[in-house]
Amino acid sequence: MSGENNKETRRKSRFGILEERIGYEFSSFSNLERALTHSSVQKKNDDSFHYQRLEFLGDRVLGLCVSHILHFKFPDATEGELALRYNALVRGKTLAEIADEISLHEFIRTGGDLKQVTGKRMQSIRADVMEALMAAIYLDGGLQSAQEFVDRFWADRIEDSNAAKRDSKTELQEWAHARNLGTPKYKETDRTGPAHDPEFTVSVKVPEKIACHGTGRSKRIAEQRAAAKMLVREGVWKDDSTEGKQD
Repeated sequence: MSGENNKETRRKSRFGILEERIGYEFSSFSNLERALTHSSVQKKNDDSFHYQRLEFLGDRVLGLCVSHILHFKFPDATEGELALRYNALVRGKTLAEIADEISLHEFIRTGGDLKQVTGKRMQSIRADVMEALMAAIYLDGGLQSAQEFVDRFWADRIEDSNAAKRDSKTELQEWAHARNLGTPKYKETDRTGPAHDPEFTVSVKVPEKIACHGTGRSKRIAEQRAAAKMLVREGVWKDDSTEGKQD
């Protein structure tokens, strides 16, 4: 019995800082430890002490908590607007951003060749671990604890009006088609900077409309920014959706 108590004491020492950051104190650390363990730590082929099953559960818990907030926060919103907001709040990029805000990578255990889980390339791992963390909180403290966690860390993002907008390229295409203007055409007009870190300039042209240009570190971002500029110019979007919002 004392051995088990010592193990919990060591876990408390390890995870206490994380508990302070997330504002939740665990009664047991077993699921939390699993949530923070990558499959690369497997010692045997049948070793399943990693976060993948918890990730599955956490995805559903997060979905319910976010849906609950949106349902009551935006009582006049259509199903389509709620879906757009929902997708923006549960996507991998958002999860990874929140993981970075609490420096979750400091607690993730990895093995083998996987030494670093920081950086854009490992964004999906940090997002997966966030979902597993959601499941660990749910299993330890119930749905109310999970809801309070989401309320705390998703609050600012839920208020973001841009979350209710579709991406600018989709919006521009549907706007153009609704007015029988044809499909917007994108063209790379310039590329500057070194090969490893280029900046693209892209123009978008809609028949009967003057072209708009956008720049970005990838063609996709440049296209989104060009489309956003045209939407603003044509009065489809307000100025708060200009190019800085399209990353």
